[in-house]
Amino acid sequence: MTDMNQIVGSHDILMITLDTLRYDAAVLEEENCPNLCGGGHWEKRHTPGSFTYAAHHAFFGGFLPTPATTNKSEHVRLFHSRNTGLKTHPHTWLFDTPDIVSGLQAEGYRTICIGGVIFFTKKVPLAKVLPGYFQESYWRMTFGVTNPRSTEHQVNHALKLLERSSREERLFLFINVSAIHGPNHYFVPGAKQDSVQTQRAALRYVDGELGRLFEAFRRRQRPTFCMAFSDHGTAYGEDGYMGHRLAHEVVWNVPYREFIIRPEHEDRAGEESSPS
Repeated sequence: MTDMNQIVGSHDILMITLDTLRYDAAVLEEENCPNLCGGGHWEKRHTPGSFTYAAHHAFFGGFLPTPATTNKSEHVRLFHSRNTGLKTHPHTWLFDTPDIVSGLQAEGYRTICIGGVIFFTKKVPLAKVLPGYFQESYWRMTFGVTNPRSTEHQVNHALKLLERSSREERLFLFINVSAIHGPNHYFVPGAKQDSVQTQRAALRYVDGELGRLFEAFRRRQRPTFCMAFSDHGTAYGEDGYMGHRLAHEVVWNVPYREFIIRPEHEDRAGEESSPS
């Protein structure tokens, strides 16, 4: 069980939303995702929202996807607003601001958003709301759903920001990965429409690109706490449903992972101190 009071202030924090990734598709690709799943398995959770805009408001408010279990002892939140009158766990980090982004900023973090899907484009007032949580926010056409290399471009932009950042500076980096969101049929040659299979292929592509990002965080001064999860799934014809923004288990069930990215200097120190 992660004690966020030990994480906040001592770790960089990386939050990645794998937009529209279904839980069943993620599980089927675990063995082919060494960067996201090299150290463990996807956890099945329930999302607080059936589409991007709703789900991300909940996430930034501290309401991450909930464990898909009736065992309440497993429902320990990483973040919670202070003084709500609700009982909280000792491992939950409490914030005094309206959301975790400004809460982390108040703790000295530089908060950065790299957007992906339409709600992060900043092209219209509605699409400025979610990026507006952050001190810095970025979106390019090459980050969007219509670009088959979108994750490559998003990671490249993140690497540039990391290169310019002081190693001592504490970062909260959020990335909304758009590649898994439809259209994703172009990840399978010859496919004419999106499906579980094309979403799986998109996830394999995303995992390969995220490896470069994780390596960049390994070169930083402190460890990085990483949360990687889907905001919602999507239907590909199950029970007659197509898409999301609807109540079906393929939409509500999402994959979730959290793990620590250790800095490479800690690995070197361990090798130097180990007996020959």
